Amino acid sequence: MEKSSETNGYLDSAQAGPAEAPSAPGTAAGRARRCAGFLRRHALVLLTVSGVLAGAGLGAALRGVGLSRTQITYLAFPGDMLLRMLRMIILPLVVCSLVSGAASLDASSLGRLGGIAVAYFGLTTLGASALAVALAFIIKPGSGAQTLQSSDLGLEDSGPPPVPKETVDSFLDLVPISTEIEGMNILGLVLFALVLGVALKKLGSEGEDLIRFFNAFNEATMVLVSWIMWYVPVGIMSLVGSKIVEMKDIIVLVTSLGKYIFASILGHVIHGGIVLPLIYFVFTRKNPFRFLLGLLTPFATAFATCSSSATLPSMMKCIEENNGVDKRISRFILPIGATVNMDGAAIFQCVAAVFIAQLNNVELNAGQIFTILVTATASSVGAAGVPAGGVLTIAIILEAIGLPTHDLSLILAVDWIVDRTTTVVNVEGDALGAGILHHLNQKTMKKGEQELSEVKVEAIPNCKSELETSPLVTHQNPVVPAASVPELESKESVL
Repeated sequence: MEKSSETNGYLDSAQAGPAEAPSAPGTAAGRARRCAGFLRRHALVLLTVSGVLAGAGLGAALRGVGLSRTQITYLAFPGDMLLRMLRMIILPLVVCSLVSGAASLDASSLGRLGGIAVAYFGLTTLGASALAVALAFIIKPGSGAQTLQSSDLGLEDSGPPPVPKETVDSFLDLVPISTEIEGMNILGLVLFALVLGVALKKLGSEGEDLIRFFNAFNEATMVLVSWIMWYVPVGIMSLVGSKIVEMKDIIVLVTSLGKYIFASILGHVIHGGIVLPLIYFVFTRKNPFRFLLGLLTPFATAFATCSSSATLPSMMKCIEENNGVDKRISRFILPIGATVNMDGAAIFQCVAAVFIAQLNNVELNAGQIFTILVTATASSVGAAGVPAGGVLTIAIILEAIGLPTHDLSLILAVDWIVDRTTTVVNVEGDALGAGILHHLNQKTMKKGEQELSEVKVEAIPNCKSELETSPLVTHQNPVVPAASVPELESKESVL
C-alpha cells in the first residue's frame, strides 16, 4: 500500500508538474496575448498615426531630390484616391443616415434634440469667435508686418483671391458671379433628408418598407466606410508627404507670418483642448479626454484631408463603435454638425480678419468687432467642408467691415498649415456635441421610465374596484373578488 501510495504520489506530482511549471512563462504569454489584443483593437489608430509620421518623414526626405511637377502628382495620387473615395461616400451617407435617424426619433425627441443641437452649435461657435478676436488683439499678429507683400512669399503666380460668396447665397445655393465653386449643396441635402425622414415616420406602416431600405442602405454604406478606413493610412501618408514636398520655403513663411499662425493654432488648442472638453464635462460629468481618445483615427483623417465632410464617414464609425453613442443620435447630429458647426473655422477667420486689419493699420471699433463676431458665426453655417473653404468666408467678413480683400493671398500662403488644426477642432466640436446629446437622451429616457414606474406603484394601493383601475395596472394585479369589496368598504366606514 505504501509503495502504491508513493507511486501515486510520484505520478500525481509528475502530472501536476507540467501544469505548474509554465506558470512563469504563462504570465509572459498572458502579457503577449494582452499586447496582441491591444494591437489588434487599435491597429487602425496606430497605422493612421504612423501614416502621418511616415508622410512627414517621406516629404522631408524628398524635398532635396527636386521632384518634377509630374512626379509630385504621382506621389499625391494615393491621397487623391482617398479623398475621392471619401467624397463618393458622403452623399449616400448623409442622406441615408439622416433619413433613418429622423424616422427613428419621434417628433418630440426630434424637436428637442434639434433645439439643443442648434443652441450648442451657435453658442460654441460664437464663443470660439470671441476667443479668436481676444487672442488677435493680445498677440497682434499684424503688427510689424505692414510692409509684407505676397511677392515676398513667392506668390506671384497664385492668381486672384477666391471670389467671395455671401452667406445667403450658400443657403439659397446661388452663385451670383459666373464661376465654379467646389463642393455639393450639403445644406440642401441635410434639409431634404430630415424632411423625408419625418414624412416617412408620418406614413406609419406604409413608410416602414422605405425606412428599412434606407436603414439597410445606411448599414451597407458603413461597411464600405470600414473598408475605406483600412486604406486611410496609405492615403494620409501620400497627402502629408506631397504637401511637404510642395512647400516652397517654410522658413520664410513662418518668419513672416509666424505670429498669425501662432495666434490661430493657439486659439484652436485653447478651444479644442480646454473649452469644448469643459462643456462636455459640465453636461455629462464624464472624462472628455477618454471620449476623445476613441476618435484618434477621425482626427488624423481631419488633419491630413483638411475636410470636415471627408472625415464624416470615419467619425460616424468610430463614435458608434468606440464610444457607444446611439446610432440614432450620431447619424442625426454628425451630418448636420459637419455642415453647420465650424468652431475651428470661426477662430481662424476671426484671427485672419483682425490680422488683415492690423496689416492695413485700421483700428477696429466696437461695431466692427461685433460685426466680425456675428458674421463669422453666421457665415460658418454656409462654409464648404472642403480644403480652403474658410478663405471664402474671410472675404465675406472683410467686406462686411470695409477692409480690402487683396491681402487674402497672404492667408492662402499658410492656409495649408492652419487649416489642419482648424478641421480637427471642427470635427471635435461635432463629436462632443453628439456625446452630449447621447447623454441627455439617455438621461431623459431613464427619467421617463422612473416616472412611469412611480405611477404604477402609486396606483396599486389606491385601486378599490375594477372600474377605478387603469388597464395597465389591472393586467399586472389580480382583480379583487366582488364578495370582498363590501367587506373592505365596511372596514373603511368603521375606521
